[in-house]
Amino acid sequence: MGFFFWIRSRERAGKDPLLSIRLFRNRTSNLGLVTQNIQWLILQGSFFVISVFLQTERFQTTPQLAPIQTGLSLTPATIGILLSSAIAGRLAKRRSQRTLIRAGFLVTIVGMLLLFLSLLTTSILAFIPGLLLMGLGVGVMLTSSVNVVQSSFPEKDQGEISGLSRSVSNLGSSLGVAIAGSVLVTSLVPEIKTYPLALITLVVIACIGLIAALLLPPNPVQSGTATQTGEIEGKA
Repeated sequence: MGFFFWIRSRERAGKDPLLSIRLFRNRTSNLGLVTQNIQWLILQGSFFVISVFLQTERFQTTPQLAPIQTGLSLTPATIGILLSSAIAGRLAKRRSQRTLIRAGFLVTIVGMLLLFLSLLTTSILAFIPGLLLMGLGVGVMLTSSVNVVQSSFPEKDQGEISGLSRSVSNLGSSLGVAIAGSVLVTSLVPEIKTYPLALITLVVIACIGLIAALLLPPNPVQSGTATQTGEIEGKA
């Protein structure tokens, strides 16, 4: 919030801001940024929760190998992201960007719920379906969200909106680890219950992302297009 007021004061003073506040006046772009932020939040947050859980609850007998075993256990999510990203281009030719984002959130939420159930079992293999689905869901909507955001602005604004998009993604990753970590260290519930609580918290946030995806308009209009059209019609 402080950053927003700072750049607004610079614009009003006639100085060059680091980022123009007019970029935040496009509803489609704002919703796309929300979905983009939440995608990285739930991905990194879930990875953090599962990594800590596996190393402290499943691989505690071999602490020297726990990091390697944990990395291998997360492989299904990576495979899911790679597979869905590889076919994202073909899917985009058949379905709209907002449809892919919505579908991605739904698949991701299902995967996270399966991960929640996996925490209640003793089998490492039980994590595979949830991680795979989460990876598939996130991989489908990552590119689509970026496309929604950047296609909302003309060519001259691509440098600024691209930087904003990347910053929002990084912020989401940081928030995911911070929120999940805060839940894991809470003293309000027994330690063993903090892992399911952290995942449920991330599921709730994923549902917020789905709501944002449902609010995306069917036919996004670039910022400035409506104004330019109105001016042309007025002159005519």
